[in-house]
Amino acid sequence: MIVPALTPIQFWYEFASTYSYLAVDRIESVAPQGSVVWKPFLLGPIFKAQGWNDSPFNLYPAKGAYMWRDLERLCGEVGLPYRRPTRFPRNGLLAARVAHLGSSEGWGADFSRAVFRANFAEDREIAEPSVIGEILADLGRDPEATLASALEPSNKDALRRQTEEATHLGIFGAPSFVVGDELFWGNDRLEAAVDWSRRAKEV
Repeated sequence: MIVPALTPIQFWYEFASTYSYLAVDRIESVAPQGSVVWKPFLLGPIFKAQGWNDSPFNLYPAKGAYMWRDLERLCGEVGLPYRRPTRFPRNGLLAARVAHLGSSEGWGADFSRAVFRANFAEDREIAEPSVIGEILADLGRDPEATLASALEPSNKDALRRQTEEATHLGIFGAPSFVVGDELFWGNDRLEAAVDWSRRAKEV
């Protein structure tokens, strides 16, 4: 008998990642409801292990110039607000810690979208606690209490382990989507990941 199979889609994203901005805006309209597992992580340690001390878009200027124009085009096509950040990449550590906490409490997706907008549409310093606090307040969260929880050693360690998990899965960039044992990299592979999660299987 053939039955539909829906495997959860792990959505791995980094707040400094330009193409994650596109993916975070559209994933829930593309993927089936309830199928997305939000997985914030840090690319810095992964890049460092490859011998990079900066974003490849800064290390390779031609690649960076292409990316910025491509991002502008893509945002224009889907009507997504865009302003090139005056600082790139911005430090997303605090935002990732808060997002990891939010993912376990049900508000991580809304928070993550707001942080990406702050970075890539409003050119705000997302590394600043005051900026993250304003985003939390706009979402109806208590900024002081939430930031304190995000900075608890247990939450810091959980994000560190999540980044180590990304490395173990072979993730080397963001956004990435993991469906079962399959890895899909890039905003333009989102549909392929969703299709893979919907494939039928024999039982």
